Amino acid sequence: MQIDDKLLEKLQRLGMIEIEESKKEEIKTQLSEILGFVDNIATLDTQNLAPKESAKTPMREDISIESGIESDVLSHAPQAQDDYFIVPKIIE
Repeated sequence: MQIDDKLLEKLQRLGMIEIEESKKEEIKTQLSEILGFVDNIATLDTQNLAPKESAKTPMREDISIESGIESDVLSHAPQAQDDYFIVPKIIE
């Protein structure tokens, strides 16, 4: 896939970034190379590959631990009451 000026402008808008005019050609080339690499990966046949057992994230028991940090965090809030932050109403 080739990156053209129109697509680069759209990416700038979406990313809310501004690219200097002098860098645009270089960035278009780099993005095209990246997309070419991704296209190469997409052509690989992965149907017969099984995940390795050792690559899995180890499971652990989900245990809730009382840290006591709540009062410290709420002490820095502009307003708090009954273990909750008080914020301005934004919807009427």
